[in-house]
Amino acid sequence: MLSCGRTLKGYAEKTFKNVIQSGPAPFGNAATRLEAYVVKGGPFVYGSYPDIDALYEQQAVELDHKKREAILHKMQQPLYERTIFAPIWQLAFLNGVGPRVGESAFGKIARFPYTAPYEDITLKAS
Repeated sequence: MLSCGRTLKGYAEKTFKNVIQSGPAPFGNAATRLEAYVVKGGPFVYGSYPDIDALYEQQAVELDHKKREAILHKMQQPLYERTIFAPIWQLAFLNGVGPRVGESAFGKIARFPYTAPYEDITLKAS
């Protein structure tokens, strides 16, 4: 497992290839998140749209709060329209429950909401 600093450096230098899963969440507002995930040069950006990059630069120099907000909304709309969702991983917490289960192992680990350890789950004799 990489340290946080090495991981962020790897993202920024674009050294990770193929499928990468990460869950960082930068502090800040919409502009901060768009800069990190959408705008060219962001540490998590492997491709960008020139029109969205231009809107980002426009909102960065806008001093009027309402106009800046409108530009950010204008940036988010094409992102929403161009996004393709392809689920590659579905979290599934396996729990041993049902009529064939003898010992489910619920509660064997204090404050753990799932059945565990799996080795302790037993089945009823047929």
